[in-house]
Amino acid sequence: MSIPSPGRVLVVDDEVDLAELVVEYLRKAGLQVAVRHDGNQAVAAVRDFSPDVLVLDLGLPGIDGIEVCRQVRTFSDCHVLMLTARDDEIDKIVGLSVGADDYVTKPFSPRELVARVQAMLRRVRTRPAPAPEPAGQDQALVIGDLVVDEAAREVHLGGEPVALTRIEFDLLLCLATNPQLVLSRRQLVEMVWDTHWTGDEHLVDVHIGRIRKKLGDTATDPKFIHTIRGVGYRMGTGR
Repeated sequence: MSIPSPGRVLVVDDEVDLAELVVEYLRKAGLQVAVRHDGNQAVAAVRDFSPDVLVLDLGLPGIDGIEVCRQVRTFSDCHVLMLTARDDEIDKIVGLSVGADDYVTKPFSPRELVARVQAMLRRVRTRPAPAPEPAGQDQALVIGDLVVDEAAREVHLGGEPVALTRIEFDLLLCLATNPQLVLSRRQLVEMVWDTHWTGDEHLVDVHIGRIRKKLGDTATDPKFIHTIRGVGYRMGTGR
């Protein structure tokens, strides 16, 4: 029985002392860690180091964290945990919109950050492989003119591909595979992030808003994702 390799984490932050503290805590947790201090180095380091998780500061010299994340998403599907020094909703929304999975606001507890990283790594290791497709049977889920293909991790709307981030795809898949159920934010967090995840559950709302925009859906007259006020979300019929 092979021993699983330690998770690989790349930390990118221009605050050298803070970055080294984070690295120390991550290494104590048994993780393999690399560190960079500006945006220009970060993109190359992701290519070279192939991290499972990228811990990325928003306010970097050179190219900022938003642009780093945008470039990384063109070639890597690693988890991205964004660090921001400002408790600014716009910063968080923009970060999530370019492919970040989660965010932590400075100042933060290094132990909390390690817990978030470990939750992401559990998700990397425990995501089940798609079930074998029975002969002659299509696994894709069809909701009106929306097709969600779990095996290929692809979404098409009216025959055209829809580019979703990993988190967006997983949220849409959860809703599509449970069409009769209203799923609360907490349920979606546990299904998509981790049962031990301790971040802001309203993160779900931001991702749902991004999915709706990409599907041409609206909260007031949805075809696909319905808001059940005070409860959560449910998949519609596509009509």
